[in-house]
Order: sequence, then C-alpha cells, then structure tokens
Amino acid sequence: MMTGSVREDGFPSSGSTEMSPEQRVPEWGGDHLADSGGADLDGDTLGVDPTELTDDDLIREMHSLHRTRLDTLRHAADSALANHLRRTAELETEYLARHPGREVDPSRLRDA
Repeated sequence: MMTGSVREDGFPSSGSTEMSPEQRVPEWGGDHLADSGGADLDGDTLGVDPTELTDDDLIREMHSLHRTRLDTLRHAADSALANHLRRTAELETEYLARHPGREVDPSRLRDA
C-alpha cells in the first residue's frame, strides 16, 4: 500500500520543498545523454567538449551559463534544466581540473 500520492509529472505531491534540482529533474541521471552520444533528441550536439575549449572560451561559456541560471531554474522545461545542470558541471569540472591551485580570496573564507 502506497502512503503518498504521485503527481502526474512523477514527483511526489506531498514531496519536500527541500529537494535539489538534481532530484527534481528526471533526466538528471544523464543516461539519455550518454546513449545519444552527447546529442539531444533532435540529434544536435549539446555543446563542445570542455577539454577542447581554450581558457577564454571556457570562461565565456561559464559566464553565459551563470548569467542564464536563475531564468533556467525558474522557467525552463525539465529537460532544459537538466541540460543546464549537466553543462555547468562539465564546464566547472574542467575549470577546476585546469586550475587546481586556484587563488582563493581570503575575504571569501569563513571562520571554522
């Protein structure tokens, strides 16, 4: 016997409002992206491999994603949000791989 109901979109109707976007977006697992060879349902590429980007292009791409973040989170379809989350993770992971000793601003640190 189920104790909670499920909405038509597959999310629990009495679900916690504390769910992360990754938990709310059914596509987050990325299996459909891996199966399609990095292409969306129309066969279009979902972005240049971050390892192929120059440092300037990598920064430009991250700026673009961060500039559109709130609008995507609030208003985009689940599939667009999933793509946005995936692409942000790819680009930021590549940035951190290139800059493991990045300079940390002391004013951004909190007392332990």
